[in-house]
Amino acid sequence: MKTTANNKTIRELLTAIRNQILVPSPEFQRNLVWSNKHKSAFIETVLLGYPFPEVYIAAGEVDLDTGQGTEMLVDGQQRLMTLKQYVDGSEDLNLSGGVIPFAELSDDQKKSFYNYPVVVRDLGQSSITEIKEILQRINSMKYSLNAMEINNARYDGEIKQFAEKLSQDSFFAKHRVFSKTDGKSMNDVSFTLSVVITAMLTYFNLEKEFESYLYHYNDEFEEKQRLETEFQEVFQFIDECNFHKDCRAWRKPELFTLLVEIHRALFKAKKNIKPIEVGKRLQRFYDLVNKLARTDEEIGTKHSRIQEYYQAAIQGIQSRSNRIRRGEIIQAVINGDFEYDK
Repeated sequence: MKTTANNKTIRELLTAIRNQILVPSPEFQRNLVWSNKHKSAFIETVLLGYPFPEVYIAAGEVDLDTGQGTEMLVDGQQRLMTLKQYVDGSEDLNLSGGVIPFAELSDDQKKSFYNYPVVVRDLGQSSITEIKEILQRINSMKYSLNAMEINNARYDGEIKQFAEKLSQDSFFAKHRVFSKTDGKSMNDVSFTLSVVITAMLTYFNLEKEFESYLYHYNDEFEEKQRLETEFQEVFQFIDECNFHKDCRAWRKPELFTLLVEIHRALFKAKKNIKPIEVGKRLQRFYDLVNKLARTDEEIGTKHSRIQEYYQAAIQGIQSRSNRIRRGEIIQAVINGDFEYDK
């Protein structure tokens, strides 16, 4: 396939979008959903005359009676729509970092902005399949990500950055919670972000709530300082429980539950709990779960909840119902309300 590249000015591209000649195509858009901070930095790049990566277009619909046609914007929507928001003075764009609003630019600055050359790669009369193949080869991440990785790749705002910082805390490294593969696929960030959202809200269906929180807290996340302080206390509390290195507590699904429920006990229920006492109760509970896992036998009529926990910890571990089951049981153990066989 042959493609052509040429320069078009920002004025030409924005005019084409306004006249619906150049049509944004959401089917191809898996790009970063920028925060206002990110948008401001991009606009500053343009105002300084620095280059940015080429955008991709392809032939769209053609009116066979008039010969008039459209073009699809298949890659670069975020960049061009940010520029349009800037020129339009959109309320959705809150400038930061000292970037001057477009209306306040001098005439010469406006001319320079409009005449800024954008490299446009024309894919011509390509099929949807061909376009996706081209974009996949340009950026192999775009069409190979799972749902969680796509969200991580698309959002780079405040709550995402908070979760990323939290995932790098020494607590996780010390207990070897995340593997190198987790880091490469951003499963570590997904884990901490899920913990944070659950602590703020409650147990949720992962994919449905995940993106809405990333979007809602993309620009501002006012709770980050409070949550950072609280989770440092949670980390310290769990450390002081003195679990041995092979304890079930360090398995990601079960650590997820433990983090959420210790946070709930300390900061929502405001329980006066002591880590040594809680650690002993939890270690006993985890030992019984391990016994069940090893023998796969019934371990007492009053231990049905241990069996329930075990099943919720190995099957459908990310489902809301199983997270709730694990959470209720662990909270009972934390509070000393869990009944064992006599």
